[in-house]
Amino acid sequence: MTLRKQLAGFAISALAAAVSMQAVAGTVTTDGSDLVLGTKSGLTLDASDKSFGFKLGGRLQADYDSFDGLYTRNGNAANEAYFRRAILELSGYAFTDWQYTLNYNFANEAGGGDWDEASIAYTGWKPVSIKVGRFDPDFGLEKATSSKWITTIERSSIYDLASWVNDRDNGMGIQLQAKLADSFYGSAGLNQPEDSNDEDGQDDVQMNLRAVFAPMHEAGNVLHFGINYADRGTDNSDGRLRSRLNVRGVTEDTSANANGRPFDTGGVADAYENDTAWGLEAAFAAGPFSIQSEYMRVNIDAQSGSGRGDREATGYNAQLAWTITGEARGYKLGKFDAVKPSNSRMGAWEVVYRYDDIEAEESGFGSTDAQTHTLGVNWYANNNVKVMLDYIMAETSDPSYNGAGVDDSGDAISARLQYAF
Repeated sequence: MTLRKQLAGFAISALAAAVSMQAVAGTVTTDGSDLVLGTKSGLTLDASDKSFGFKLGGRLQADYDSFDGLYTRNGNAANEAYFRRAILELSGYAFTDWQYTLNYNFANEAGGGDWDEASIAYTGWKPVSIKVGRFDPDFGLEKATSSKWITTIERSSIYDLASWVNDRDNGMGIQLQAKLADSFYGSAGLNQPEDSNDEDGQDDVQMNLRAVFAPMHEAGNVLHFGINYADRGTDNSDGRLRSRLNVRGVTEDTSANANGRPFDTGGVADAYENDTAWGLEAAFAAGPFSIQSEYMRVNIDAQSGSGRGDREATGYNAQLAWTITGEARGYKLGKFDAVKPSNSRMGAWEVVYRYDDIEAEESGFGSTDAQTHTLGVNWYANNNVKVMLDYIMAETSDPSYNGAGVDDSGDAISARLQYAF
């Protein structure tokens, strides 16, 4: 039996155990500290003195996309069903101040599995903590929010302009975090992607900085502002910028009909170096209503003597969400969290609209842009099950880069069934 099959079997067994134990909880008496068993959110086991503990959780997201127009090469409709994520999560703490996280994703895009996170953190220097290992760098509000609790199936296309700002890329990193007075959050991190050496054999290093000020920071009462910066050295980059325009299925579908990434500037081998990205974020929530917006600016330097111009990309989004049944979106300093249904029979119902606008240009070589509208409805059946349905409309100013006859607009319907514990 292969390791992947063994891990898959373990994941299924753990999921079954978590489901079967939803109603079981209590205190186990031992010769040391008593152990407190919880099953309200995953499976937790903690020493009563909080010196040791762990949580077993996970998420399974089954997606379906139907799309046409610019999302396909011939303009006709195509569709794809796939597992977006199948993550088994183990986290815990030891000796009070040491924390660990091991998250394994059995459903990555390449068809195999990989470590979503494998990190160790020390929290004994409050209010500062330090984390080392493999994890996603910190950049942006929507990226900071867990994929379990984002309000649309896919995050905004502005993140595609610099996907590296949040990409661990199977590398290693170190990050400092600090929280002050319940209103200030900051992080600074260095990451080294796997196989990221420059032409001289030196390691390429990525730096991320994020700062958040949230004078209002409770569920249903949020005022949030943030700023982000990221920089990386990339000798001999092709400078390519591309986006799926909020439909993941265009790359999950390997048929000739799928258009891959319908927004694509193309690249020029070994013509670029050094990427920088700036980001701004803001959010406001009052009861069941929330509004949030982000802006990103990306610069890619042309190599001296390459004959190319510097590339610049900008993007922004604006999102409105309303929980019809009255619940507020959860909030933890720096990010939004779950909507928890107040009625166990009806669940919570939420509607959302988001507008994305992205543009890329190269000095002396022209530009292209794309706009995307996403209208969605979410049903939180309970604290574990979530059903999502999105309708996406996209258009671009220059579809010719993907071949003659490609449409300049397209529509998509996306659906997701999620179980998280």
